[in-house]
Amino acid sequence: MKTRRFPLWLLSGLALLVAAGASFAADYEVHLTEKIISKAESRYGRDARRRLAAWASLIASSRNKSEAEKLKLVNSFFNRVPHLSDKENWGVPQYWATPVEMLASNGASSEDYAIGKYFTLLALGVNMSYLHVTYVKAMNLPKDNQAHMVLTYYSSPDSMPLVLDNLDPEIKPGSAREDLTPVYSFNGDGLWLARERTAGRTAASGNANLWVEMNARMGKEFKEIHE
Repeated sequence: MKTRRFPLWLLSGLALLVAAGASFAADYEVHLTEKIISKAESRYGRDARRRLAAWASLIASSRNKSEAEKLKLVNSFFNRVPHLSDKENWGVPQYWATPVEMLASNGASSEDYAIGKYFTLLALGVNMSYLHVTYVKAMNLPKDNQAHMVLTYYSSPDSMPLVLDNLDPEIKPGSAREDLTPVYSFNGDGLWLARERTAGRTAASGNANLWVEMNARMGKEFKEIHE
């Protein structure tokens, strides 16, 4: 998995993507209220309450752990959620779920795993600059070069990233994931394009609205949490 990154490109719609992620992540912490948990339980059943409570407990008990421990715990926690396509889970071709929606529904597609891990690690105090939600092409999925998303962790700007992925439960350096080809990555600080600039431009601009819509739903959850 090559890790070359290019300078920030503000593509059409991506200024909103970056701003939304930065403004929300700066304040994001998980303090689930009874209102949110009850709403999830009403829609998805008693197990939704258990899953959300377990998430809150994970965050509360992990703040003082080492960064390596945080990565391992968060990766393992979210990888337990069953994989479901957006069509199966939400009835639409593309839907980027918030962590609350993902855990309440107990179903996730690849971007949901990456997003859940990203925001949870932010809540645990991991520096945003270390974390990138990364769009890749996965060689070992049923369709070659199938679109996939992972979370990557950079201990320094030029380091080989660690890959947190639902396809492989073990956290590995990108150099050990030859099955993945990065296209672009982003976080609340910006967007980086990898090898395929044209493909990255198309995919990134197409996914900008999904990221902004997801952040808007998270904003509503955040507001409910603090009301």
